[in-house]
Formats: sequence, structure tokens, C-alpha cells
Amino acid sequence: MRTPDGPEFLKGHGTQNDFVILPDPDGALALTGERVRALCDRRRGLGADGVLRVVRTGALPDAPADVPADVWFMDYRNADGSIAEMCGNGVRVFARYLADAGLAEAGELLVGTRAGVRPVRIREDGQVAVDMGAAKVFGESTTSASGRTFTGIAVDVGNPHLACVDDVELAELDLTTRPPHDPELFPHGVNVEFVRPREGDHVQMRVYERGVGETRSCGTGTVAAAVAALRAAGADTGRRVVHVPGGTVEVEVTPSTTTLTGPAVLVARGRLDAGWWEHP
Repeated sequence: MRTPDGPEFLKGHGTQNDFVILPDPDGALALTGERVRALCDRRRGLGADGVLRVVRTGALPDAPADVPADVWFMDYRNADGSIAEMCGNGVRVFARYLADAGLAEAGELLVGTRAGVRPVRIREDGQVAVDMGAAKVFGESTTSASGRTFTGIAVDVGNPHLACVDDVELAELDLTTRPPHDPELFPHGVNVEFVRPREGDHVQMRVYERGVGETRSCGTGTVAAAVAALRAAGADTGRRVVHVPGGTVEVEVTPSTTTLTGPAVLVARGRLDAGWWEHP
């Protein structure tokens, strides 16, 4: 006998930072850590860097009080099942889903996150621009990789980052293990970016994301990288084109906010097997 279908899913990515999307407008799914880990596992599940649950803010009991109840909320989970405050690539993919599903008009829309409401604009060329809010620098710290010590600045982009600007050859860094961090400065862990300035306003970046490992891209990480690169060049505002292993995004830093612009792609959709969902 055929097993009844389980929850609907989609798969998408932003510069190859990939996500499982779970439409759940009424908040009916029991999205446990075990289910998230299974979904993101690239051998026993669909495979992804994280899960984006699509839910109305009013249906999510732990949603921030400052996010209106009728706004679509990006309930983001890291691949290890932990909850994250924000995901820049995820917001773009989330907005692309809303527009394609007819849940929001193409153009300007609002997305709720645990870091607050994020205005999003889907451009005519298919690129998605996200107002990421102000990036707040709150200290300096060090980390290490491949036997080298790196100094960076601590940047809050709704989630914590340590962005290290250095002329190191990024391809030579071993990021198979988590770079160490100062637990007093980063009590909830940190995303670590290694940033190399290139010609003009271009930089390269690799990132180790907390709760995931090295990823092909990190949207909030590219914002932190741009802020760090600008500061290393003696500026507080400006533009940086950030090249990550999964593609290219553009970050604009102004005195009041930051804007992240890049692609968002939906690649597959279907339904999970009900038996697997119950016992992943």
C-alpha cells in the first residue's frame, strides 16, 4: 500500500548556500531538531545548509514581539537543528518562494526574522536585494586556521560574525574543523569569515558557519566581510563585490543600513514521504 504523502518541500539556493523550504502557514509542523538534521543530511535526507520554514508570524509562538502577526516569517534552522537569528541568503530564497507561490507581489515585500523585519526587493533582472539593517561592530578578536592566527572585527548583522581581512591565499586554508573563538565575546558561537582584498572594490571570502561548517556562501557573512574590508581600507561606508565559492553578491554599506543583493534560485519541489517524516 502506498504511504500517504508527508509535508510539501522545495529546494533552493542563494550563491549555492542551499536550503530546504517547508511551507507551513499555520505553524502545524512539529519541526524538531532531529527532523531538521535529517532533512539537511546529504546522505539520509534532502541535503542542505539549513531549513526555511514559511509561517505566518502570528502562528509562531516564539516570534519576536516587534514583527507584525500578518507578516510571513522565515523560521530559520541551521543544519545541526539549532535556531539562527538571521540568514541573508535564506531571506532572498524565502522571498523568491513567496513571489513564485503567489503569497507576495514581486517588487517590494517584508519578511519577518528573529533579527526583526527585513524589507526585500525582487528586481526585474531576477536579483533580490535585502535591507539587512545596520551592521554593528562590537569589538576585535582573533581566530586561527592552518596554523596561522588571524585578527578580525566582531560584527553583528542580526547574528554574530568575526570577519578577518588578510592577504592570505584563501584556497590554502583548512576549514574542515571549526576555527576557535572567544566564548566571552561570542557566548552563542560565531560565524568566521576570512576575507582577501582584490582589485578595486572586489574581495574574496570563505566562511565557517556556526552550526553548519564551511558553506559555499553566507549572506550575513558577506555583509560582515564588506564592513571589515571597508574598515581595513579606512572607510566606514561604501560598496564591495564579494566573491564566495558559490558565486558573487554585492554589499552596500551606508551610515544607517546595509543592503545585500544577489541571486535566489528554486531548483526542486515535491512531498516528503510520510513514514520518513514521522521517523527520520
